[in-house]
Amino acid sequence: MHCHNYEKIHSRRDFLSKTSLGLGAAALASLINPLGAFGNNSVVSNHPLSGGVLGKPHFAPKAKRVIYLFQSGGPSQLDLFDPKPLLKKRNGEDLPASIRGGQRLTGMSGGQANFPLAGSIFDFKQRGQSGAWISDLMPHTAKIADDLCFVKSMYTEAINHDPAITFIQTGSQLAGRPSIGSWLSYGLGSDNENLPGFVVLVTKNKYGQPLYSRLWGNGFLPSQHQGVQFRAGKDPVLYLNNPDGITNASRRDQLNYLKKLQEMQFEKIADPEIEARIAQYEMAYRMQTSVPEVTDTSAEPDYIYDLYGEDSRKPGTYAANALLARRLAEKGVKFIQLYHQGWDQHGALPSAIKTQCKETDQATAALITDLKQRGLLEDTLVIWGGEFGRTSYSQGKLTVDNYGRDHHPKCFTIFMAGAGVKAGFTFGSTDDFGYNVQTNGVHVHDFQATLMHLLGIDHEQFTYKFQGRRYRLTDVHGSVVKDILA
Repeated sequence: MHCHNYEKIHSRRDFLSKTSLGLGAAALASLINPLGAFGNNSVVSNHPLSGGVLGKPHFAPKAKRVIYLFQSGGPSQLDLFDPKPLLKKRNGEDLPASIRGGQRLTGMSGGQANFPLAGSIFDFKQRGQSGAWISDLMPHTAKIADDLCFVKSMYTEAINHDPAITFIQTGSQLAGRPSIGSWLSYGLGSDNENLPGFVVLVTKNKYGQPLYSRLWGNGFLPSQHQGVQFRAGKDPVLYLNNPDGITNASRRDQLNYLKKLQEMQFEKIADPEIEARIAQYEMAYRMQTSVPEVTDTSAEPDYIYDLYGEDSRKPGTYAANALLARRLAEKGVKFIQLYHQGWDQHGALPSAIKTQCKETDQATAALITDLKQRGLLEDTLVIWGGEFGRTSYSQGKLTVDNYGRDHHPKCFTIFMAGAGVKAGFTFGSTDDFGYNVQTNGVHVHDFQATLMHLLGIDHEQFTYKFQGRRYRLTDVHGSVVKDILA
């Protein structure tokens, strides 16, 4: 970009230097509305690069950090957490038109001549003192049922993967908005200056619906708030280590000179992204020491590996990432996002979902147990769930032991554990066909508003002005689900 293009960027410096009122206008604005003189936030910022712009949360938070275990593809709530005896009783019968109510279907099953109801072939039991329904597919999760808060009445507006996962991660079906982790990094900063406030872990060698880096992108927020992906192997963060022959001292000298050049450029054209770039270079330098330390799990005792399962010894697996998430939480990382693909089971669901549960069940339960035994669950919010649910009818041919399920946005289940949510609690319900929300519907924006509330943020007050409009994670919608708050 040529220098004259930067003139189009209106930073505070541009405003003060180019308006006739200059500092007088800013002073008057601060007297009239000291909290919102510059329009981006409801709380005055100390410095946009030294931490969160909010300075402090709007109110006392219940959670200091979040670990979000995202199950990409849409897990079948009907085979995991939401048993429907009626589906077994009427297995193979056509879904009544009155239940469907003319709702939109995907192109994958919309052309079927009929929609045979498919009861789950898996057994369910009520677990723990709370009596939460959990299928035999998740024996480890079943053991911690009394630590979990189930929301069975989630619903979304998107019916296909890309818009649905974009929606639940950014608050919009359209790409380009900041992700949840970026909003939190921007607002609250990090509790560890040597690690990013937002870290992303993706299970390696898993296939399914594609995961794009924009899902953990910063959108229109300053670029240092994008999620940093940690990978398995020798170099967890790409391009972080020094090339052969470059010492840490020479790298430090290089960054010092580069910073001087960037500061000169900033004085000339006042592009705020220059400051963001300086912050990113400095973080990368500090991460050269901090990342190898936090990602090296070799000193973990055998009983911890046993707790998380044998896969936890294999870098890049879901179990290994769950263990790493605990270590990152201990180090004060604000938002840790795990992605695990493979839940998109349009056919052969019974065999495919067994594989998914085998890969994730023990490690999920272990993470919550491990956080609890270390006293970290008290201020860590753990979330488990996907972008939508699955249909109660079979996509394709239904047999005695085989069926598939299409995407279903009208109802699905997530669970949470830890800071600020009720333990051993189930909220919301679906109808007997598992097709529609029956009580206490929770929209995606309600979920996002509640997440931010637990971190001490009023989602309606935390906005960012971009291209003439004030944006927020929850757009123009969403209410805190107070009934699940502890």
